[in-house]
Amino acid sequence: MDDDGRYRDSRSDFIRGAKDIAKVAKKQVGKKVGRGMDKMTDEYTKRSYKRFEEEDDDDYAGVPSNDGGYYRNDSRANDDEGHSDSTEGHDEDDEIYEGEYQGIPRAESGKAGSMDGVAAAQAQQFRDLSAYEGERRKDQEELAQQYETILQECGHGKFQWTLYFVLGLALMADGVEIFVVGFVLPSAEKDMCLSEPNKGMLGLIVYLGMMVGAFVWGGLADRIGRRQTLLISLSINSVFAFFSSFVQGYSSFLFCRLASGVGIGGSIPIVFSYYSEFLAQEKRGEHLSWLCMFWMIGGIYASAMAWAIIPHYGWSFQMGSAYQFHSWRVFVLVCAFPSVAAISALTTMPESPRFYLENGKHDEAWMILKQVHDTNMRAKGYPERVFSVTTIKTVKQMDELVNMGDGAAWHEKWRIKLTSLFHQVWSNFQTVFSPEYRRTTYMMMAVWFSMSFSYYGLTVWFPDMIKYLQKQEYSSRTKVFVKEKVEHVTFNFTLENQVHRQGEYFNDKFMNLKMKSMVFEDSLFEECYFEDITSSNTFFKNCTFIATLFYNTDLFKYRLINCKLINSTFLHNKEGCLLSDISDENNAYMVYFVSFLGTLAVLPGNIVSALLMDKIGRLRMLAGSSVISCISCFFLSFGNSESAMIALLCLFGGISIASWNALDVLTVELYPSDKRTTAFGFLNALCKLAAVLGISIFTSFVGITKAVPILFASGALAAGSFLALKLPETRGQVLQ
Repeated sequence: MDDDGRYRDSRSDFIRGAKDIAKVAKKQVGKKVGRGMDKMTDEYTKRSYKRFEEEDDDDYAGVPSNDGGYYRNDSRANDDEGHSDSTEGHDEDDEIYEGEYQGIPRAESGKAGSMDGVAAAQAQQFRDLSAYEGERRKDQEELAQQYETILQECGHGKFQWTLYFVLGLALMADGVEIFVVGFVLPSAEKDMCLSEPNKGMLGLIVYLGMMVGAFVWGGLADRIGRRQTLLISLSINSVFAFFSSFVQGYSSFLFCRLASGVGIGGSIPIVFSYYSEFLAQEKRGEHLSWLCMFWMIGGIYASAMAWAIIPHYGWSFQMGSAYQFHSWRVFVLVCAFPSVAAISALTTMPESPRFYLENGKHDEAWMILKQVHDTNMRAKGYPERVFSVTTIKTVKQMDELVNMGDGAAWHEKWRIKLTSLFHQVWSNFQTVFSPEYRRTTYMMMAVWFSMSFSYYGLTVWFPDMIKYLQKQEYSSRTKVFVKEKVEHVTFNFTLENQVHRQGEYFNDKFMNLKMKSMVFEDSLFEECYFEDITSSNTFFKNCTFIATLFYNTDLFKYRLINCKLINSTFLHNKEGCLLSDISDENNAYMVYFVSFLGTLAVLPGNIVSALLMDKIGRLRMLAGSSVISCISCFFLSFGNSESAMIALLCLFGGISIASWNALDVLTVELYPSDKRTTAFGFLNALCKLAAVLGISIFTSFVGITKAVPILFASGALAAGSFLALKLPETRGQVLQ
């Protein structure tokens, strides 16, 4: 065949191959991107003859189409030896630039068999999806075994302990976030005039934010990296926690706490996955359990800061009546410190090498593992030991079609990037429910939901029950006065917890005093004078006021129920929120102290679970702790006093923490590395949803009955412990 005929045949083969690629692209990455491939094929068709006439051996590089589409393989060399060019020398002619077409191997003009070369390249590039998945799974299994061997060589030492404290700060920030709103509500409701529904929404909004954050950041961490995602999520938490301490309105404060919760929601799924990928098999369960202690430290930190800051009302300033910065805002600001510290420390730590290997980045992973090895060996006094690993298995990557034209606007490029990232995250999430993981996922969902429903429901129900018992005890000390007559008397002291019925008060003065939990019923006030009165939970029912003056008081008409006002006047009424009840300083200290004790009580459970996790296994720890927690719920019926409820709160918290530690370790080990944070984030999001339901249901029975919360909690824990035994044991297994 002459040269012209050979060129025409090669050109036709090339065009057919390009069109086949466009069809496959439509199936694999979507029709919209596939249409961009069609346009690109037309452009290549026009230029292909000229390309085939070139007799040199340069690599074929396609010219981008007008819409900027190109086919790009982001993975590094993924041969069996895991070789990569990222740190070794290579020619400038081999570099890949945006806009080049890298999907088709070069066609060497003037050589016979070009049609076979193009066909072979197509077959190699677009192999059957099931075959690709099989090869990828095989690569992951080989990588898991080799990675465990490498971690054994690196040892456990200074590097892991440094990372332990860095990630501990991020986990501590999560623990702080849970307590912030509960501690500031009694003070914030005064500044923001919060109604009961508003207070309830503010208490739940953090959990809703954390639910969204856990799902979003967990999915992103499997695509863009654990370290980078954690830095972004903690930054969002820090920024909005800072803003929430300064905003004045309820809506803006609610939004800031929601955004802050979204940010910190990524902490738990990423921290445990991140740390586990630096731990060898025999250390994993123990040290992940030790890491859980930072959640406890976060609760202790929040309780101590609230105790030290919020009751000091002198730590405040005002700018007119429009802007107020009280002590509780200082507390909110201080609670952002762990997150800020975690960001600063995390910038000094590397990305997870396992993430790099799963994404075909051999040399980056090798450098980090060498850093781990050298850091530990120097700390142990063996600086002469050399990292013996030369190559590491990497997982084969699928080529991705990316549409990034030079002529496109920046916002269009970002839209395309975000759309592509969304599809990747969503596809990865769907694989969690694939036949291979479906049963495990459903079982884990049930265990996470039952644990969270009972734990969060009871831990919020306990303080509410303590408050209810306090009110009951307070009401039992109420003094009742009937048909008293008081004339020409000046009251300038606190009136508290009294009921006055059918009294008569003539020419009396109530000046510079506080009225707390005062009730006047069917009483007569004639020619009386009320000045500078601050009241809470105080009401006048069916009373008559004759020629009485109210000056600078908060005794507004809503406190006067079915009362008659005859020639009576209100002057210079106090501005601000009118609350039905204001907790005094002693009650505030009591709330912080109870939270401090409840958080500190988990310390023994943390220690026991850390020491036994790798000895008795994850399932025995999870099921055993859940059963004991279930039994402890029945002791709640004996909690008829404040001290008894505090003791039961500490008992339940100390026992149940072992279940949480085992559940965290089990979740990390049940899913492969490319799906780990996605699955963990989804399950943690479900956990927060269950927490919202548990809190809403359990608190609705406060003061009504104890039986329903006890039955709900014990039933959920019993079901969780039973289902936990159906899960596979992961002790002694390499990290998938």
